[in-house]
Amino acid sequence: MDAFYASVEQRDNPALRGKPVVVGGSPEGRGVVAAASYEVRKFGVRSAMPMFTAMRLCPQAVRVPPRFDVYHEVSEQVMAVFHGYTPLVEPMSLDEAYLDVTALVTLENTPRMIAAEIKRRVKAETKLTISIGVATSKSVAKVASGLEKPDGLTVVPPGTEQAFLAPLPVDKLWGVGPKTAARLAEEGVRIIGDLAAKDAAWMRAHFGKVGPFMLDLALGEDDRPVVVEHETKSVSAETTLARYSGDAEELEELVTRLSQRVWRRLEGTGLQGHTVKMKLRLSDFTTFTRQETLPEPVESAESLAQAAKAILRTEMQPGRLFRLVGVGVSGFEGEAVQEYPLQPRLSGFE
Repeated sequence: MDAFYASVEQRDNPALRGKPVVVGGSPEGRGVVAAASYEVRKFGVRSAMPMFTAMRLCPQAVRVPPRFDVYHEVSEQVMAVFHGYTPLVEPMSLDEAYLDVTALVTLENTPRMIAAEIKRRVKAETKLTISIGVATSKSVAKVASGLEKPDGLTVVPPGTEQAFLAPLPVDKLWGVGPKTAARLAEEGVRIIGDLAAKDAAWMRAHFGKVGPFMLDLALGEDDRPVVVEHETKSVSAETTLARYSGDAEELEELVTRLSQRVWRRLEGTGLQGHTVKMKLRLSDFTTFTRQETLPEPVESAESLAQAAKAILRTEMQPGRLFRLVGVGVSGFEGEAVQEYPLQPRLSGFE
């Protein structure tokens, strides 16, 4: 999705269209940018930046508090479109997924045509744009998806993967973040082609066991399949608050809503979980989890919320302010189910 949260806000509020929009918490409350529209990115504003910094870079930016429930609903709409084309869908976050459309490809129905049709369907059903990368592997498709944003479509034909990647900055490679890119730059590796020229021994010496995998990606070699089924260890939902809060009533209401969301995911799966988990992040970014294992499995959204609130109350202390609250269930009995993560699964080399 293109600038997902910000694009949803611009879609739902015509007054925001064409304006620099940042989604996130208040700069006075040490809020962080959750999403930045393309208009505000011209000023150097990026996601995860402190809101104070964002507003300094672009004083005319319009700040909008996040509406995570709405983003989840739109994400489910988009994923439903994807599933209309193939059951092989691997969601990576609310706004990103891999699709294996191999079975759809014919001489008359090329990969580019399939991607263009998916783009049209998403636009028609959500009034939002997406950018698609089409390739023979997940890592190359990921790189391609980011090259022509917004509303992009980049196709990397089979056999051209290495030539496509070679001239790109090394931080375009899947999983290479700023720290790894800086380490590579110190070794004279600035583009992916430089990395592809190294051998496995050099990569292993500098990056350990992950080094050869990085080399494979630089060469355009990646045989990881699109994975649609996972053994479900837990089902959870979490929300970052638009402003820090120590208000018990507000936090318990949030726990109720998160519990309802988790329960909707559990219903009909046949799974019964005994362990209720809470993830909490304080205003100083301290993050911790607490859990309680119940003698009987969780049987409703209400019983989940009741157990989660009891955990929350033990953590409520004078002066404590919370910036993130999460509720989850684990300790399952029964069969594994297809998993659609509610939150991004972070991955990379650092």
